[in-house]
Amino acid sequence: MAYEKEFLLSLYKKMALIRQFEERVKFLFLEGVMPGTIHQYNGQEAVAVGVCSALQPGDIVTSTHRPHGHAIARGLSVESMMHELFGKTTGCCKGKGGSMHMGDLEKGMVPAVAIVAGAIPMATGMALAMKMKKQQNVVACFMGDGAVNEGAFHEGVNMGSIWSLPVIYVIENNLYSASTPIFEMVRVKKLADRGAAYGIPGVTVDGNDVLAVYEAMQQAMARAYRGEGPTMLECMTYRITGHSRRDPCNYQPEAERKIALEREPIGRFGNHLLEQNLASEDDLARVNGEIATEIEAAVKSAMAAPDPAPEAALEDLFV
Repeated sequence: MAYEKEFLLSLYKKMALIRQFEERVKFLFLEGVMPGTIHQYNGQEAVAVGVCSALQPGDIVTSTHRPHGHAIARGLSVESMMHELFGKTTGCCKGKGGSMHMGDLEKGMVPAVAIVAGAIPMATGMALAMKMKKQQNVVACFMGDGAVNEGAFHEGVNMGSIWSLPVIYVIENNLYSASTPIFEMVRVKKLADRGAAYGIPGVTVDGNDVLAVYEAMQQAMARAYRGEGPTMLECMTYRITGHSRRDPCNYQPEAERKIALEREPIGRFGNHLLEQNLASEDDLARVNGEIATEIEAAVKSAMAAPDPAPEAALEDLFV
């Protein structure tokens, strides 16, 4: 497919923004400046950007305990996210969600669900609502490879299938559930093959190729728009950071990790832009410089923002 230069550069910028955001946040946590904990998205940027770049206004994203990449790709500002990570009232969830519950429904992202597979029934229910309201929209339900063995996965996908709901189940297969390799948990070669059990298409793509993800997502959305129901989209990728902030990744073989670093999506896509004369080294350097400035401004703003008052803990409650 032919793409406009501006669109391709926007994909690069979104991926680079995710990576730089995650790198800055990592050091803020390690320095003890930022509270809480984190599960970072480094290496998986092409999945979030490829999926979310295909979405339209009114479409919804559900996320996991690793939501930063999804949030940036869906359009949340790094300032509102940084404020959230610092627990400030000006954060996207008023400082009450933190890293694992980040989102903004006005931007098309439900606050993330940290329970493994916990968002799958929710995404299916929202897709049911869209169908009942006759909306021409979809739900993109992100999950990790570990989610496919949870009961909520099977129940949610089955319901999406039998009711032909407009939901795309996006499996980010980074080969590890925390530290357990995928081959120790399943016997199918492709997780997308599980779609056959529910009578829906299963598609496996290179999750480090942002355009491959984007095109597969467009096809899945077109199918949903025709009333043909869900698609199971498996994106093969690799987490080039720890499962959480203090994970040294000793379970990842050195040779495997070396290959993953060579195939990581940002450098790979940047090289594609250079080879196709769609960008110069100066263009990419300028983009990365602008991102660094934006992130530093967000950090300073977040650190200066007000902390919530103690009584705020009693607000936004269902009683």
